[in-house]
Formats: sequence, structure tokens, C-alpha cells
Amino acid sequence: MADPTTDAGLRSLAREGSVLARTARGAGWIVGWRFINRALGLVSTLILVRLLVPSAFGIVALSMNLMQSIAQLSEAGIEGAIIRDENPDRELYDTGFTINAIRGLLTGIVVAALAIPISRFFDNPAMVDVLYVVAAGSAISALENIGVVDFRRFIAFDKEFQLKLFPRLLSVVSGIGLAFWLRSYWALVDAILINQIATVIISYLIHPYRPRLTLTGWRRISGYSVMIWLITLVGVAQGAASNVVIGRVSGTGDVGIYGVGAEIAGLPSSELIGPLCRAAFSGFSEAKQGGDNGATMMLRMLGLMALITVPAGFGLSLIAYPIVKLGFGKEWLGAVPLLEIFGIATTVTIFGSIASTLFAVQAWLKASLKLNVALMLLRLALLVALVPRYGLIGAAIAVSIVDVVSQIVYFLVMTRRLQVSVAAIFARIWRTLIGAGAMTAVLMLSDLGWGHWAGRDPVLAWHMVGAIALGAGSYVATVLFLWLASGRPDGAEADLILTVQRFRRR
Repeated sequence: MADPTTDAGLRSLAREGSVLARTARGAGWIVGWRFINRALGLVSTLILVRLLVPSAFGIVALSMNLMQSIAQLSEAGIEGAIIRDENPDRELYDTGFTINAIRGLLTGIVVAALAIPISRFFDNPAMVDVLYVVAAGSAISALENIGVVDFRRFIAFDKEFQLKLFPRLLSVVSGIGLAFWLRSYWALVDAILINQIATVIISYLIHPYRPRLTLTGWRRISGYSVMIWLITLVGVAQGAASNVVIGRVSGTGDVGIYGVGAEIAGLPSSELIGPLCRAAFSGFSEAKQGGDNGATMMLRMLGLMALITVPAGFGLSLIAYPIVKLGFGKEWLGAVPLLEIFGIATTVTIFGSIASTLFAVQAWLKASLKLNVALMLLRLALLVALVPRYGLIGAAIAVSIVDVVSQIVYFLVMTRRLQVSVAAIFARIWRTLIGAGAMTAVLMLSDLGWGHWAGRDPVLAWHMVGAIALGAGSYVATVLFLWLASGRPDGAEADLILTVQRFRRR
């Protein structure tokens, strides 16, 4: 029998190279997966919308949103607890698997119990059976092999890419095939269930670990997991506050417009910062176990995030009008000023994102919880004060103020706890800031930024392409010139070039 104190992880997954280099490669795999996943989703949607009626998508969307909301409310950070543990033995892995299984089963039970009331609320009897299947899918997904947490723990995100890709491809192909055959929302429901079942099966084929049911290690997980759960609840409440206040004051139409502006502005965060922080969690955990507080890695990750996300945020803000007009239509032009405000405000979220990741690794969760509660109350107060008077613009200003304040607080706490100077951080991002400023100036002088452009959609599209090319060119040229003029110092530019070179060699 294996020693229960022995590390249960598959250490053969560990790759060569420094923690930072492996973290950067891991982030690349995550970004690659998100790009492929969205591309597959787009192709699938373009085909399915011609085969199924809109109500089919509505039934499935409502059912999945209910399940995902309940699952989010019970998020306990089990993977994070295992990754950051210095000696995650079989007891910890098996306990994590058991907690996940119980959580998935309970989520399924709640969804099934709500099936009839929800269907009556929406006056749609068809939702009952769909919700029953969604509930079963939740329970099935929870049986995923806990061993695949090693893909994150050892920064082997290429294996996680493999785990997710085949089920997604199978889901897309089966969904399209079933849509041709059934011409019903069941094609979408069955495709989701196929994805869930395939993911569970492949998790056992791709990793040799075989979990057992036990809760003997719950004390080792409970303290960390409870705090993560509380932080998640506060985050859900903070996100819901905007929709509740706007919906109460301005109606559901404005909620939709607000959602569009916020979603577009959040793309740099969800598609770039999110993957980088997911990989950084594993990197910070490994550094911590080696006695490193993560300050050096934080500086380099911060510089790399800023290099990519700051120009993306400013760019979205500058060309907000053509993005909304071409992407959503003139009915959604009310989202333009929101995107202009949010685009700039979200550029500073890199501080809070990387700080919250580091806080989770270091288990500085009480500080994070207190900060999130204070920010939630501040957001609610500002929304109540500004939305009745200024409408959606007031909502955007309120949320942006809270975002900026939160980044400042996270910045100050992070620099104090890691004993990192402001000068050290500024040294990593000053070229990026000047580059973003140069890009903004060029587009403004060219009348291609922050304006309601005239012309039909084809002309508007060409102008937008020109603005993107001009903005990107001016930003890259400015940053590259400053980097070369500074003597090619170590920093985000050097890290990015090295990462690209390694990718090309592979």
C-alpha cells in the first residue's frame, strides 16, 4: 500500500525551464484554447442558427445559466487548495474529488428541484425536461478525474488543452449532426451532455490517477475553501448589483445595453488577463513552495500583462462606435459611451487580477474578503447615487470608479506585503504607458478615435480596419523604439520576444 504522506501528483508532467518561462508557455496554451473554443463556437452558431429557431437557443441558455449560477455560488476552490499545498497526498486528492462529486450532485438536485417552478415562471413547459438533463450533466461533470489538477499544478497546460479539445470537437460535430436530424433544442442539450460525458471519460484515459471516496482530509481544505467560497459570493453580489439597480431604475432594456458595453470592454480581461492569471496561480504556487514570495515573478508577469492589455483596452475605447455599430447594430449605440469609459478603466485591472491571484496562493484571503466587501458596498452606494440622475453613464462612472479604487488598494497592499517599490513596478510598464499614449494621440489627430463616424457600414468597416492598423503600428513602433533606446533591458518586451521565438522553434 502506498504511503499516505507521499505526494500523489504525477511529477513526470513537470516541464524543463524556469517557473516564469513555463508559466508563459502555459498561458499561451490557455489563450490558444480560448481562441479555438470561441472559433468553434462561432462556426457552430453560424450553422445552428439556420437550423433551429431562436426559442431553442433561449431554452438552453436559460437552463444552462441557472445551473452555472448555482454552481458558481458553491465554488470552493478545491483545485487551488491542492495546487498550493506543499505535500498534496492521496488523502487530499481523494477528499477534493469527493467534495467536487458532492457539490455536483447537490447542484444537480437543486436544478432538478427548480425545474417545474422555473418552467412555470417562464411559462415554458419544455424547460422541465431540459433542466432535468442539465441537472444530470452537472452530476456527471463532477466525477471528472481529480488527477487532472496536475496539469495546472505542474504547469502542463498542453495536457489540459488535449483534455478539452476532443470533447469540444465531438460536441460541435454531434450538435450540428443532431440539429440536421432533430431540428429541435434537444440537439443543443445533447451536444452539451456529450461534451460533459466525453470530458469525464478522457480525464481517466489521459491521467492514471484513480480517486476514491473519502472526506478524511476535509480539515486541510476547509479553511481555504470556505474563504474562497465567501469571496466568490461577494463577487457574484458585486456583479449583480449593477444589473439590479439599472433594471430597477431604467428597465431591462438598459440592462441589456449595459451588459453589451461591459462584455466588450471586458474582453482583454477575460481573454488575456484571465488565462495569464490562471497560469500564474500555478507558477506562484511553485515559487512559494521553493521559498520565493513571488515578487520577481509578479513584476515580470505585470509587465507582460500590461504590454498586451493596456493598448487593447485603450483601443476598444477609441474605436467603440464602429465596434458597436458593426457588431450589434444601430439599436445598441447606447453602449458606445459605456465602452469608451469601461475600455480605459479596465486597463488598470491588471493590478487587482495579479494581486488577487497572489493573495489566493499566499492565503491572504481575509484581506481579500474585507477588500471585496468594502468595494461591493462602495459600488452599490455609487450606483444608487448616480444611476437615477445620469442613467447608464452614471452606472459606467460608478463601476469605473470602484475599479480604479480597487486597483489602487490592491497595488498598495501588494507592494507593501511583497516589499516591492513603486519605482520597480513603474520600470516595468513605463514604455507601455507611453506607447498607449502615442497610439491615442495618433488616432485622435487622424480623427479615428472617440468619435461617431459617418458613412455606411462597409466604409465604417474600412475605417475601423485602418484605425486598428494605425493604432497597433504606432503603439508597437513607440514601445520598440523606447526599448531599443533603453539598451534592450530585461522586461516584458524581452519576455514576449523570447516566448514568440520559442513558439516558432516548437
